Amino acid sequence: MKVAYILFDKMTTLDFVGFYEAVSWLKILNAKENVSWELCAKREEITDDRGMTIQIKHISPDLSKYDLIFIPGGMSTRELRYDTEFISWIQTARDVEYKVSVCTGALLLGAAGFLTDKIATTNPAAYELLIPYCTEVVKARIVRDGNILTGGGVSASIDLGLYLVESLTNKDVVKKVQKMMDYPYYQAGKLSNIFMPHTSDEYC
Repeated sequence: MKVAYILFDKMTTLDFVGFYEAVSWLKILNAKENVSWELCAKREEITDDRGMTIQIKHISPDLSKYDLIFIPGGMSTRELRYDTEFISWIQTARDVEYKVSVCTGALLLGAAGFLTDKIATTNPAAYELLIPYCTEVVKARIVRDGNILTGGGVSASIDLGLYLVESLTNKDVVKKVQKMMDYPYYQAGKLSNIFMPHTSDEYC
């Protein structure tokens, strides 16, 4: 599984790092074969919403070569959804198997057309902004519609990463990852608590 982490100026870094930390254990523990990832952006250096800079090696790659794209949130997503060059780049991921966002990263998935006829979630402060892009905005921590996965605000990135780990492996693996992360809050083995249309009436 080859992952593209899509980063941009004024993103919220915990949106990215929470998911990244959890999913990277797939490789560290050899829980899934051929796991790799790349940090991708439109420029060689991005600065997050707290002033931290991150160096980028993969500039505007064709996203179709990845198995999963991940988009974090941040206040700048509100403007980026109208940036035609940026959204055109995201659209190169149209055939990628897994499309994942946390927080207002869902606005970018939506602007790229990936949430059409889908349910999704985002940061509670941005529910209204997401409405035009999807069938229904669900007030849940994690929402899965097919292989579109969206997470709520900021810290939900950790839970979403652990959910992906569990869905790709099993309960024992995710419990091991939780122990390594010292993160007891995710409820391993209760995938029914993830909101999925036609399969569960429960919200996470």
